[in-house]
Amino acid sequence: MVAFQYAHRAGMARELNRYMVLQCRKFPNRVTGMATVFPGEEGSVGILREAFDSGLKGAKFHVHVQCFDMNSEEMDRIYNLCASEGKPVVIHAGREPKSPAYKCDPYELCKAEKIEAVLSNFPNLKLCVPHLGLDEIQPYGTLIERYDNLWLDTAMALTDYLVPGIRVPIHEMRPDRIMYGSDFPNIPYAWDRELKWLERAGLSQEVLELVLHGNAMVFFDIDLC
Repeated sequence: MVAFQYAHRAGMARELNRYMVLQCRKFPNRVTGMATVFPGEEGSVGILREAFDSGLKGAKFHVHVQCFDMNSEEMDRIYNLCASEGKPVVIHAGREPKSPAYKCDPYELCKAEKIEAVLSNFPNLKLCVPHLGLDEIQPYGTLIERYDNLWLDTAMALTDYLVPGIRVPIHEMRPDRIMYGSDFPNIPYAWDRELKWLERAGLSQEVLELVLHGNAMVFFDIDLC
């Protein structure tokens, strides 16, 4: 299991990272933990470096919640650290869901073009955009063909939930860059709904193995031995 977290305000990241480290030690070989930091907070690069030194495998960000510019100088410093340390970055950069509960407009901050700038400027950075980039599935499908350092995950994208009725052309997408994601336990439907969708999708056994675990093992550098 890959466990994600994110700091929704400054000053809480270190404690969240300590908690994640404890969970990884409590469940060795079962939990792969990701670090967090609030973009723009003082010492953010140092906070992440400490987390990586403690064994966390990468960094998770959520633009809707943390309300930051993915192309800012502060984020560039974070990308540079992660790239140099070989740590992957997961960013909820898709525009959906848009909600009045967010303090910022995700349609202003979240655009595939912004992610492309990151991919181009940091070619050694492994980056994943969850939810297949909803609602920009097609632009992100094009980006994974163009950039070898981009992955997408399927969390909540195969359930007809976030953007009802949207077409998910998974057969047409690069199979070695798509990862199964669940968002479990924070989901409003049965935990295996996406797994059943994938089972019915008619994918080959080879592609299913890549999507369900092989690609994640590469992206997160997971060693089950």
